[in-house]
Amino acid sequence: MSPHVLVLGGTTEARELAAALTARPGTRVTTSLAGRVTRPGAVAGEVRVGGFGGAEGLAGWLREQRVDAVADATHPFAERITANAATAAAATGLPLVVLRRPGWRPGAGDRWHPVPSLEAAADLLPRLGQRVLLTTGRLGLAAFAHLDSLHFVVRSVEPPEPPAPPHTRVLLARGPFTTADETALLRDHRIDVLVTKDSGGAATSAKLAAARDLALPVVVVRRPPLPDGVAAVPDVPAALRLLDAALRP
Repeated sequence: MSPHVLVLGGTTEARELAAALTARPGTRVTTSLAGRVTRPGAVAGEVRVGGFGGAEGLAGWLREQRVDAVADATHPFAERITANAATAAAATGLPLVVLRRPGWRPGAGDRWHPVPSLEAAADLLPRLGQRVLLTTGRLGLAAFAHLDSLHFVVRSVEPPEPPAPPHTRVLLARGPFTTADETALLRDHRIDVLVTKDSGGAATSAKLAAARDLALPVVVVRRPPLPDGVAAVPDVPAALRLLDAALRP
């Protein structure tokens, strides 16, 4: 019987993993997308959109669809679905492979201020600057809504959800970005502090190089921890090796 792999997607790595698995004869691949982005990139194999109804709903779907393995390749900050995947995999006795691109690391000349949450980032901002480039995605803007003395440039792929700070300009854009483009953006908007999540990867890392070149402080929101007992692999080849071992007859 052909193995069926559920890929929890929404990232570049998830698309690459789905493509690699689909290319294998006899392997059925279903990628699940949360549906928060209106124009997601093309995905190989089957695609489903929307939530499962928590860990219990996911476990029921895994049984109903006769899934043989789960690959969680969601965004590093998709804390809830990762927790639900761990619970559902344990409840159904299925192997779970978690794929997370490595986080960013500060280098010489970086002025990073790591914080544990968006709320902590908001608390720190008034001491660092007055003109903020906020690149934490379209969710969570409410954490900064009370900062009425600061000016924000908010960049996201989709329009951000309210409430927003009173002095906000929205830029809709999707990476990858070049260091030259990021430097021009920071200068054109007279940005004096950058806020980002530690998403990792190369597609949006150019802003960090631009901030370093301009000697700007960067508030970096740390990733949430993985569920207890869950470990992650850093790339698609490593995920494929674990899936191969789990699905081997």
